[in-house]
Amino acid sequence: VGLLTETIGNPTPDRIGFVPDRVIARGDLPFPITPQVWHFRQSVDYSITANYAVLDFAQRYRESLLFNIYLAGRNSIHRGSVDTWTTYPRHLQEVKDQIARDTNIGVVSGGRVQTVPDKYYEVLRKPEWRDPRGYILSASEGDFLTATKFVNIMIKSGLTAHRATAAFTVGGKAYPAGSYVFKSAQAFRPHLLDMFEPQDHPNDFQYPGGPPVPPYDSAGWTLAFQMGLKFDRVLEAFDGPFEKIADVIKPPPGKVTDVAGAVGYVVNHKNNDAFIAVNRLLKANEDVFFVGDRSYQSADGTGVMFIAAKPTTGAVLAKAAADLGLNFTGVTARPSGATYKLTKPRIGLWDQYGGSMPSGHLRWLLEQFEFDFERVFPATLDAGNLNARFDVILFPDGGIPETDGGGGGFGGRQPTAAEIPAEFRDHLGRVSIAKTIPQLKQFAEAGGVLLAFGGSAVLGHHLGLPVSDHLVEVSQDGRESPLPRTKYYIPGSILQVAVDNTNPVAFGFEKKLDVFFDNSPVLELAPDATLRGVKPVAWFDTKDALRSGWAWGQHYLSGGTAAVEARVGKGKVFLFGPEITFRAQPHGTFKFLFNSIYYGTSVPTP
Repeated sequence: VGLLTETIGNPTPDRIGFVPDRVIARGDLPFPITPQVWHFRQSVDYSITANYAVLDFAQRYRESLLFNIYLAGRNSIHRGSVDTWTTYPRHLQEVKDQIARDTNIGVVSGGRVQTVPDKYYEVLRKPEWRDPRGYILSASEGDFLTATKFVNIMIKSGLTAHRATAAFTVGGKAYPAGSYVFKSAQAFRPHLLDMFEPQDHPNDFQYPGGPPVPPYDSAGWTLAFQMGLKFDRVLEAFDGPFEKIADVIKPPPGKVTDVAGAVGYVVNHKNNDAFIAVNRLLKANEDVFFVGDRSYQSADGTGVMFIAAKPTTGAVLAKAAADLGLNFTGVTARPSGATYKLTKPRIGLWDQYGGSMPSGHLRWLLEQFEFDFERVFPATLDAGNLNARFDVILFPDGGIPETDGGGGGFGGRQPTAAEIPAEFRDHLGRVSIAKTIPQLKQFAEAGGVLLAFGGSAVLGHHLGLPVSDHLVEVSQDGRESPLPRTKYYIPGSILQVAVDNTNPVAFGFEKKLDVFFDNSPVLELAPDATLRGVKPVAWFDTKDALRSGWAWGQHYLSGGTAAVEARVGKGKVFLFGPEITFRAQPHGTFKFLFNSIYYGTSVPTP
């Protein structure tokens, strides 16, 4: 049983005011709340009452519930064993477009609505629109260690996963042993499709030509896209030498090979977990380099990292291979061309009193990949002299306000210093344009690295970089204004961007990348931006960037920039409009964060 409750209240009593539109009972608000002082005990009682109600309902109807969950599972197994079709809004739109092209379609009256001939229904049954019979994640493609994390997430949520015990072929494509397989014929098939297939949100408006009706939460979340996985959708029934994975798994141990005569070792840059190894190597005073030559020891052009051989290197690599499943290959020639020697950075992560959810998720993420960091609060930022303490400062969504008095995540009223214990008083305060931004600019000019993503990408404007808002329209009098919601609206969805993977910020990526986007900033670079040290790293190169979710007016994105690298004095500033670390879920874009931290503090070497 899983219960999600979102209930008002916190330990400090709060005043609930009068809301005229919330005093008439309705289905999702059966007992309207009258104006009163609300105590935390009432919130607790709400949850306890709901829990007892669930337990009471479950014991009263246990036979019906157990039979129905069996029936639902049996039906899902059957649907995964035959040809089925899910009707998506995008497919219906194709049918409507075809109807509109046909002038003599014989529309007839059917009750209160008009109907069209059944041949148009058959369009929805195109063979290529069938639901998949399963999905295959090849052991030889993409970041297979992240694929293993995905498999474990699926197993934890009740899905059945298989692993190939030998090489096999499906649909003319060969797959190696160790590849992962998900068959659709299983009890939780709807969840399986939800994690692999794109969500298709309908164009939902308050009235024709009016503003969109916002979804309660994200409109697109396909986890396989967010995690940057390579997988194949299989439309025909298939089988092979597959064994069921009994429980969550660790990747098979990696290897350190070709050791004899090696001057160094390489590890694939595409693997997120390679950064765990990098952190361990740097803590052990080993020498690690980003490699500018994308073809050096890299068949797919995503590149490698180079570790110089020392007497102590082998032991660190052997442990990382065993723990993480990474493979390290010895090489007898160092990479030619540009390399970037990595240094162990001192990382500061913005936070605020009372907490910030984006900062909290990023804090957890850095811990998982073994980055050392400390939280930094506005008072410390405002005090200046930041270079003495940090090399890199991170600002997730909510860290940088658009205007003074805004930003700061789930702020509300902060307590006074007298209201909280002395050890927390230096956590108080807000990032401000007037006081904080000058200190951040000075930090960058002196060689510091600033990373800002999501809404915090407005930092580029505050620093005076040659960037502006791409999502504007120009009125007849020449004034710019943000695009209205009637023309452009993209709630939490997954979009695709083009990537310059020759830029160290994007090492390890291919040339196309799925990003999580939630009405995120899109930058317009000034014509002289390159001359002023600002380079695009990722951008929207099509008018149909949507991969999963809802993107009304997505054609406005075309030509806009999603990520930039900027020089500020001796330092660097990296801006990412998309939410590259959103809730620590989009593993596919974590490398933007990791690369920026290390490239920003690296030492270029010939």
